[in-house]
Amino acid sequence: PTIWSGPQGGPETKEEPPRDQRPEEIVGRHLSEQGRFAYAALCGVSLGQLFGGNENSVFREQYLQGLVGWLDLDESVMPVMGAFLSGLGFEGSDTFLSILQAEPLLASGATPIIQDLVSFSVKDGQYDARSRVLIRHVSCLLRVPPLQLEEFEETLGEKLSDAGEESEEDTSLRLRKERGRKLRRYLLIGLATVGGGTVIGVTGGLAAPLVAAGAGAVLGAGGAAALGSATGIAVMASLFGAAGAGLTGYKMNKCVGAIEEFEFLPLSSGKHLHLTIAVTGWLCSGKYSSFQAPWCSLGECGEQYCLVWESRFLKDLGSAMASLLDGLVSIVAQEALKYTVLSGIVTALTWPASLLAAASVIDNPWCVCLNRSAEVGKHLAQVLRRRQQGKRPVSLIGFSLGARVIYYCLQELANDQGVVEDVVLLGAPVDGSEKPWERMAKVVAGKIVNGYCRGDWLLGFLYRSSAAQLSVAGLKPINIQDRRIINVDLSSVVSRAYSCPSLELIPLPRPNTQVRYRLLSIQISISICPILYIKVQV
Repeated sequence: PTIWSGPQGGPETKEEPPRDQRPEEIVGRHLSEQGRFAYAALCGVSLGQLFGGNENSVFREQYLQGLVGWLDLDESVMPVMGAFLSGLGFEGSDTFLSILQAEPLLASGATPIIQDLVSFSVKDGQYDARSRVLIRHVSCLLRVPPLQLEEFEETLGEKLSDAGEESEEDTSLRLRKERGRKLRRYLLIGLATVGGGTVIGVTGGLAAPLVAAGAGAVLGAGGAAALGSATGIAVMASLFGAAGAGLTGYKMNKCVGAIEEFEFLPLSSGKHLHLTIAVTGWLCSGKYSSFQAPWCSLGECGEQYCLVWESRFLKDLGSAMASLLDGLVSIVAQEALKYTVLSGIVTALTWPASLLAAASVIDNPWCVCLNRSAEVGKHLAQVLRRRQQGKRPVSLIGFSLGARVIYYCLQELANDQGVVEDVVLLGAPVDGSEKPWERMAKVVAGKIVNGYCRGDWLLGFLYRSSAAQLSVAGLKPINIQDRRIINVDLSSVVSRAYSCPSLELIPLPRPNTQVRYRLLSIQISISICPILYIKVQV
């Protein structure tokens, strides 16, 4: 329909898009007045539920006030919207959903609402992590599949970032991606059909008119010409980082404090409206000798990077751990581990003499990497705070010392809301007490997944003092009542590996649920960002 198309051309100014855009560019304005009120009210109630703390009060109010203007609602509705933000009106959510479902524009599904909400959220060249969490929440309420949100963001992001002319290589890459999107869409259509063959929220022309409308709403014009305008370039630079280089262009040119190495390597291609940074915890010889190797299992959607940090020390740690385990794998030591360590020695006050005798091999490189990871985490926080990645949501995932890097990054970002969307920490060698995790929860807009293993004897051994061991996050759940913190017990996954007779399946050097087991892909999303998958070997 023509309502998806906007006018050609755009304003030649670096200021934000003008507020007097033509109504055709903003899908939400084609709803009835009652529908527009229900749209804004549903977002208001959701904002109050998701971000009720004082640290998010300015964001809540500004976002909802901007949305009221975006939908061309009268300012007189703001007192009511303010009540929704304060937590009132939760019981009215079903009514708002019913009103929206009755809108003729949404007869085939509520996907246009979600696309409109994305366009509104990025219109100023900034995609706040809290905005994306809100959009995911509203998508769930409106039963819009996550894949549709991902696909729209991906296509809109590519359209916004392609301000210049395409090279042949870029054209070839774009065509391959479009073919991949078609395959995913066909699968989605197969899953979304209901009685009578009606498809809910799926359109065959997603990559054309709907995205053009989204780009038009963001830039102030619907045509491709706007993408090359001053406004389009300004939005692109703000969203994706200076000159579009983003994290790929970042490399530490000199030592910063105790840090020798810090840079990012891409795990995927293209530009997206959100990204994931994966942090490896150690390096060893063979298959897992590179920073990228553990992350082959991340989902294919979204922009992804891995952090390269202190490789010399991580290799020393990997070698020390391998030597420690190789020294213990004798007939006697193997039996000792079988009947002692694996039967619950993590909770014991004494360790086998053979294990203690070998401790000198591992203690020094472990302590060095503990200190280095904390410094790297603080530096990562500075990079994210400066928005090197652009003004868009970042999700973080790491195992072992990589999880420790993320932990210290979040502690450093204690007052920087809206940067980090989701976090997954696996076998984290960090403090598991309440106060630091409460600070982290205020920084993260979405979920914090703590993947722990009660029987992780190696992590327990490295924290041999009973006082320290009792509070290690990688060994136990985090005891905080917060919607953002999700504890996932991976003990059953990890314990199966220890019982295998084959030496190849003994975890080297720090299992953390993801290496040295046979490959098995599992998802622990539980409302976590759908691109985050963990591939474990069992």
